[in-house]
Amino acid sequence: MPNSVVIKNKIKDFKKVIIVSGDKSISIRWVLFSSLASGISYAKNLLLSEDVLAAINAIKKLGIQSKINKKACKIYGKGIGGYNYKKNIILDAKNSGTLGRLILGLLINTPHPIKLIGDKSLSKRDFKRISSPLTKFGAKFELTNNKNLPLKLYGSSKLKSINFFEKKGSAQCKSSVIFAGIRTQGTTRIKAKKSRNHTELLCKYLNLPITIKSKKKL
Repeated sequence: MPNSVVIKNKIKDFKKVIIVSGDKSISIRWVLFSSLASGISYAKNLLLSEDVLAAINAIKKLGIQSKINKKACKIYGKGIGGYNYKKNIILDAKNSGTLGRLILGLLINTPHPIKLIGDKSLSKRDFKRISSPLTKFGAKFELTNNKNLPLKLYGSSKLKSINFFEKKGSAQCKSSVIFAGIRTQGTTRIKAKKSRNHTELLCKYLNLPITIKSKKKL
């Protein structure tokens, strides 16, 4: 097999506890779901990377408090309608495409425009593929160069459910639509090319009524 490495040495027997750092993708999703919950959500071994801390700072700007130490994180959710949408909110996703794209789905009901920014690298990435399906719910967007950050999101109080066909295999795009579907009345139906299912697994864990139809080939 080309470019392969064969390791023949074996590790000797040992008796130690190995702690593996938490997953960044799941950690960010947990922060966002916890911000919607009623009451205190508690996580051990949350990955406290820059991206996850950016997610915690983002929900803080939306009025959701948290407490962090080296071993655990608590988030004090205020329920599905608990965000405090103040005027002139600016959210910084730093370098996190997961945060930047997913949180937009949660913000489509904002009564005031929200500005989303990111670092130089994230600002070059395509956000049009997120804004396009979210526009169908009733939100509106102003994007730099019609696809980049910084962007402005204009929410709606008259959101509608949609049927969405995700054909690029993007877990971030699919997840953003899932979050937007939580904000709407009615049933949002999603058919998606196979991709990571972290959001769906968390929905099942939280007993949220969600079904995603996935196909390997479209």
